[in-house]
Amino acid sequence: MTHWFTDAFRAEFDKQAAEIGRFNLAIFGKTGVGKSTLINAIFGRSVAATGIGEPVTRDSHLYLDTRGTLGLIDTRGLEIGRDDAELIKEVSKYVKQMRSKPVGEQIHVAWYCVRGMDRRFEEVEATFIRTLHELGIPVLVVFTQVPMREGQYHPDAVELARQIEAKQLPIVGGRPFMTYAMRDQFTGQPPYGLMDVLQATFRVVPEAVHGALAAAQTIDLEAKAKAAQRHIGATVAAAGAAAAVPIPFSSAALLVPLQLAMMARIAHLYQLPFDKAALLAVASTTVSTTLGRSAAANLLKFLPGAGSIAGGAINASVASGFTLAMGQAWLSVCQKAAGGSLPKLDGVIDSAAVRELFESEFRKRMPVIRRREG
Repeated sequence: MTHWFTDAFRAEFDKQAAEIGRFNLAIFGKTGVGKSTLINAIFGRSVAATGIGEPVTRDSHLYLDTRGTLGLIDTRGLEIGRDDAELIKEVSKYVKQMRSKPVGEQIHVAWYCVRGMDRRFEEVEATFIRTLHELGIPVLVVFTQVPMREGQYHPDAVELARQIEAKQLPIVGGRPFMTYAMRDQFTGQPPYGLMDVLQATFRVVPEAVHGALAAAQTIDLEAKAKAAQRHIGATVAAAGAAAAVPIPFSSAALLVPLQLAMMARIAHLYQLPFDKAALLAVASTTVSTTLGRSAAANLLKFLPGAGSIAGGAINASVASGFTLAMGQAWLSVCQKAAGGSLPKLDGVIDSAAVRELFESEFRKRMPVIRRREG
């Protein structure tokens, strides 16, 4: 059973990885403005490595680094204000080449980063931003390293933002986004502004990549939960459409692929690697198999003619309820796993604790069957 389940889960895990796709972010700005710090703060500490990715084409100065559901397009060897004509040429060529590709291969948004305390914004930077807009790429101007005290941004950053706004550039929101990505241990300046940048990004990227963006980012847990709930809802509807479904879970030929796909998608949303997700899934589905078999057996007593149905069939509402309970319970497991709050024994996740958590959450969400059992 375990070997079969792991193989089946692997197949769905890989399939969901392909379906969720990739969110591609192009990040530009002068050297030293803090692009890597910003990326790491929103997408994870070690995402933006030095010397990023591979050239998008031979001899290109544009580099693409793919990390699961995140693609980062950055430059190497070209500098705005020095090589802006060459950079514009390369970006234009790349964007035009990608237009015939699937949406997951295209650039979805650009962040143009400016150090908020630099006090200057050159016309070549404005030209570059206009070019990106003309190529159909939404552009956010992000001010980095902007000190804030008592809710007030540093006056130098405010003045620079005013100058940029006066240019009426085609940028998202019509203004720069003020940020401070990492807490300053010396001054105590806390991070801020990251959620504003992320939410503005969600608003302008294609809906087809919302799932990939939700999975890639690490600061908006509500966005992950909403994406998971949408997928659970879709799976529940599909389970109901399957109508009469055999029980138990382990032999439910129609439900198994749907439920495995649901579990795999949620695991991706919470960036759980396959080995860890499979371990948690095995522990969880062991419980759901037992509970599903017990719940169905008790419920069938109340269904007219149930005793004559080969193998014991249940109706669509029960299939939906069972799938909903599984999805919500599995979501709880993934959330705790991603947050590092699952108990461990000798450094290894405690499977018994996972089973207990899943069972507790599963039972909470099977009210109809629980009432019948009573």
